[in-house]
Amino acid sequence: MPEYKIQYFNVKALAEPLRFLLSYKNIPFDDVRIQKEDWPEIKKTMPMGQMPIMEVDGKRAHQSLAMARYLAKQVGLNGANDWEDLEIDMAVDTINDFRNKIGAVQYEADEEVQKKKRVTLDSEIIPFYLEKLEAMAAANDGHFALSKLTWADLYFVGILDYLNFMAKKDLTENHPNLTKVKETVLALEGIKNWVAKRPETEL
Repeated sequence: MPEYKIQYFNVKALAEPLRFLLSYKNIPFDDVRIQKEDWPEIKKTMPMGQMPIMEVDGKRAHQSLAMARYLAKQVGLNGANDWEDLEIDMAVDTINDFRNKIGAVQYEADEEVQKKKRVTLDSEIIPFYLEKLEAMAAANDGHFALSKLTWADLYFVGILDYLNFMAKKDLTENHPNLTKVKETVLALEGIKNWVAKRPETEL
């Protein structure tokens, strides 16, 4: 079995889907957590000056979605053909668009501008995406694609705490099908074991 290493900050955020995918099949990995004060020096050594980074037998990869897609194939949570992969990718890309919209507000440096942007986020953007994602999960029996467990489900639940932190609310509340996705993923034995032992972090 290959040796895996995931390198990221001491948060869930963008690395958690990778940790979920490996944990799903109980694949051991080295969970390296970089302290903020050490980051400026380490940043210089990173392919694109950012994390997460995944190493597979010492070979280094970056780009969180590309790495998640790779791991999905390793653990059998990808599609059976190109069209199925497209359906999964559409779901993941929609979730990622949602993350970027929320992130654009969360990381707005100007406080006054952020306040105004958050009004639009709360009244228009979040309801729009939640309605679409809820419908997607309803149409797929509590999953995001193919009416069965795929890496799209693990991706969503993996970044959910991060999304909630940035949105300042529980995004699955009053959305029964999104709640079902979350509960299904968190009930998977490998992921349940990971969640029980991972470091406590807010996002």
